[in-house]
Amino acid sequence: MAAPRIARVFGAINLGSFRISALIAGISETGEMIVLGSSHRASQGIRRGYVTDMAAATYAVRDAVERAEKMANTSVSSVWIGCSGAGLASQVAQVEVDIGGRRIEQDDIDHLLLAGREGIRPYGRMVLHAQPAHYTLDGANGVGDPKGLHAERLGVDIHVMLADGAPVRNLTEAVQNAHLEVEGIIGSPVATGHACLGPEEKDLGVALVEMGGEVTNVSVYAGGMLVGLVSIPMGSADITDAIASAFGIRRFQAERLKCVNGSAIASPADHREMIPVNGPGEESSGAVARHADDKNRIPRAELVSVITSQLGRQMEEVAKALRALGFTGQRGQQVVLTGGGAELVGLADYAQAALGKPVRIAAVPRLTGLAEAHAKPGFATLAGLVLYAAADP
Repeated sequence: MAAPRIARVFGAINLGSFRISALIAGISETGEMIVLGSSHRASQGIRRGYVTDMAAATYAVRDAVERAEKMANTSVSSVWIGCSGAGLASQVAQVEVDIGGRRIEQDDIDHLLLAGREGIRPYGRMVLHAQPAHYTLDGANGVGDPKGLHAERLGVDIHVMLADGAPVRNLTEAVQNAHLEVEGIIGSPVATGHACLGPEEKDLGVALVEMGGEVTNVSVYAGGMLVGLVSIPMGSADITDAIASAFGIRRFQAERLKCVNGSAIASPADHREMIPVNGPGEESSGAVARHADDKNRIPRAELVSVITSQLGRQMEEVAKALRALGFTGQRGQQVVLTGGGAELVGLADYAQAALGKPVRIAAVPRLTGLAEAHAKPGFATLAGLVLYAAADP
């Protein structure tokens, strides 16, 4: 069977502190989203969501995009950028206009949205995007499209994503220096929510916790829109650093131990299991790890202890952020974990006990052609970016 013809092509880059990932996708003539190519590589020049080395960041962006282009057998000239740092914040702007009981026309909606956008107060920050979340008719919520309906008063809630101007300009410049145009910069909570949360979940109320390498974003959805966001300058890289410090080993060794042998849940057998610090084919010469035996193996119980100790500090910050966002009581029930840090074994059970709420790990949308290596929580933002671009809200 012939391959479907692609009508539109989208490029996306997620600029993380741990990895930089790129994805090229197309919309077929039948409206299906098809992934043409995807790639990732170690991040360079970015710390906690901020560009710290322009040349290094630009090189990493260009390299990630070229790998995706090679796989897709096509090139892109413009991309959508995912932003997880840069002082992200959100607000909701509300505005109402008189209709006088008549039928609502498109001009009324345009006038309302214009009034709403004029009422946004960024207080010196940059507006990444401002979108109508839902409309109200005479105070009644949950109206998707008010056109053709009658009302005395028409209102709208506009969700606004804000960021610090200078860090966003640095991210934009890093991509532009790689000879790519920037279609738009999307806050990662918006892109990830687009990919991982259903309309009903957003309406009932859900917290999305993105556990990145060096930043954890806690966002709350209610009434169908994102209503609050808190950024925590901690991530899965802090767990890696804690392991490296505790055992006196290199970061790459600590990362491997965390990913391959790590867990958020202790097991009775952990005390009997010894884990080699050196990987297959790695030189066994050099200093022996702290608490290791003569074969440079450490007890799995001690590894899990270090992980859960650091994880406990991060969950305390997440719980504090949820309380600050008012995610408590009947409204604060479901928590969804995503990001590379969410791939840690046993994390959902640990987080459920720590937060006292039902927790699930986000499922990445099943996009046709998406590589299995990228169908993981760590790439949810990347998938969300192309879905957001295709929806073009």
